[in-house]
Amino acid sequence: MLNRRRSAELLPLVFFSLSVLLCGAEVPATALIPLSITQTLVVSEGAKMMYKPVPFSLVEFDDNFWAPRLRRNREWSIPHVYWQLKEHGQLEAFRHKTDPTKKTHIFWDSDLAKWMEGVSYCLMQQRDSELEATMDEIVSWMADAQLEDGYLNSHFIAAGVENRWKNLRVEHELYCAGHLIEAAVAYYEATGKKRFLDIICRYVDHIDATFGSDKRRGYPGHEEIELALVKLYRVTGEQKYLHLSQFFLEERGQQPHYYNQEALERGEDEQTANSRTHEELQAHKPIREQTEVAGHAVRAMYLYSAMADVAMEMGDDELFHVCEQLWENLTTKYLYITAGIGSTSRHEGFTVPYDLPNENAYSETCASLGLVFWNHRMLQRDCDSRYADLMEQALYNSALSGVSLGGRLFFYTNPLASRGDRSRQPWFGCSCCPTNIVRFIASVGQYFYSHNADQIAVHLYANGTASIPMGSQTVQLTQQTKYPWDGKVTLTLGLDAPAEFTLKLRIPGWCKKASLRTAGKTISIQDCLQKGYVCMTRQWNNGDKVILNLSMPAERVYARPGVADNIGRVALRRGPVVYCLEGVDNEVPLERVFLPDKAKLSAQYRDYLLYGTGTIVATALCADDSDWNDDLYRTKPVELKPIKITAIPYCFWNNRGSGEMSVWIKNR
Repeated sequence: MLNRRRSAELLPLVFFSLSVLLCGAEVPATALIPLSITQTLVVSEGAKMMYKPVPFSLVEFDDNFWAPRLRRNREWSIPHVYWQLKEHGQLEAFRHKTDPTKKTHIFWDSDLAKWMEGVSYCLMQQRDSELEATMDEIVSWMADAQLEDGYLNSHFIAAGVENRWKNLRVEHELYCAGHLIEAAVAYYEATGKKRFLDIICRYVDHIDATFGSDKRRGYPGHEEIELALVKLYRVTGEQKYLHLSQFFLEERGQQPHYYNQEALERGEDEQTANSRTHEELQAHKPIREQTEVAGHAVRAMYLYSAMADVAMEMGDDELFHVCEQLWENLTTKYLYITAGIGSTSRHEGFTVPYDLPNENAYSETCASLGLVFWNHRMLQRDCDSRYADLMEQALYNSALSGVSLGGRLFFYTNPLASRGDRSRQPWFGCSCCPTNIVRFIASVGQYFYSHNADQIAVHLYANGTASIPMGSQTVQLTQQTKYPWDGKVTLTLGLDAPAEFTLKLRIPGWCKKASLRTAGKTISIQDCLQKGYVCMTRQWNNGDKVILNLSMPAERVYARPGVADNIGRVALRRGPVVYCLEGVDNEVPLERVFLPDKAKLSAQYRDYLLYGTGTIVATALCADDSDWNDDLYRTKPVELKPIKITAIPYCFWNNRGSGEMSVWIKNR
């Protein structure tokens, strides 16, 4: 077992206030190839090196894509979710200890905690005394509600604490605890206030005293606490929290099966009690034996995220390889073009390979966010661009589809086709997605950069600036770009003194042609490419510029024939953005539209549309029924007439009222 965490890295608050969602620990750097006397760019060599994400508090956006979303998330989404939590009871659930007539729900703590985590992330970027006062008041309610042994769950405290820990399979206690942990860590990092963190550490100490190899051998039906415990370990340095996470992971699916045992202890027939199969909860096999994604999609993403975390903290190559196998299985058989996952509403998850229906797609927002969490963690191991590619695919498509441009309406599910009967809602009976999206957008900057002792990796592109620790100084890396609407990116480095390090720029998997220039010279990308990143090792000086051009034509994408719903259909993509037809932009029913193989696709930016967006326009064909009179059938073929079509980014659909929508267009 390897413990790469040094005590000096664990203690200072200033370090951890910049370390939200760390996905790997830094290992000693191997030597890079030295620069020649002419400072020729070379490929960095050496053993695999783990990376740390650059915290979102050090990343600033100055664009028309992410900056407005962050502002609307803070100014509109956070207050909206607050009032919904207040209206529906979650906000004051911990005050119900003294009022047993108040109704609570088994997952309410998670709703509140995700909102508190999102608030904490906003506070990391801009302190707000009013928000802090609200947070402190909620924390005081938790302190009053907490039992003497440390237990803290509003539902069971109100409804009967004698029933705690008796049905881990479905009652979400450990899941809720995980989200409380994440919120407490975030608030401590944002403010330095320890009260919330101390409360949660008492709760986790109670959990640690309850579960373990020589105690109760249970584990959560809904994964989440596993990844949260790693965060708690990183901020406190307490090894027992990391080991508890490892226990929950390794115990999963072991025999005799815990969920069967707990059903019998409740006096229930185990077959009747287990309304959800073990496979739906990723508990059908021990985790090291799982090679295919299964079950509830959100649960799976949280499980795999924790597996990646623990694998890197423990130096466990075998466990990381399991993650790689699961990733391959997911991306080759179960992934929507939008990076949505989980095709069925039956158990909100996976079915069989290539079962990817469009109109009935479940594709839960939380699952797409979980996909980003998992790929971000996988990316920190050795900077493999396939994880950044999928992270980006989800970011610009299925994840952002989950919230309206106004920030107050949400999708729980994200279909790829609609007849006009779908619309975002202000809230849901199970509102995991609205609370999840507010914490996600508030912290989105963390996905753009990583670094280690002598490397800076740029994963994603957006106009703005990042402050990146490098040796004894901080590198100011500024991007000038109109991404994702344009593929030209100019990067400028600001340094106090010349420094030698490797700058790594991702060449996206969707990009078939790219060029790179620095110091007035064109760089051969192929000569410097490592796992999808162009790697430039040299002495960098203040003001140095790198100009990257990513070819970004509008293009057609076709699905594997095994995806039955998409046979004879085509989708449109430009850069990382998947496009769709929406009824409001097109004058005919979308099912009548055929896109010819030779039709020219033109990209157009419209600054007046949807706060400014790229579009794809083309001349397509429309099935004409103007001469059919009242006939239902006839022997003469349908005539096709030319028609102009306009496609918008999928993530923007349903922002102008309910109407038809389709990602996949009939092909001719």
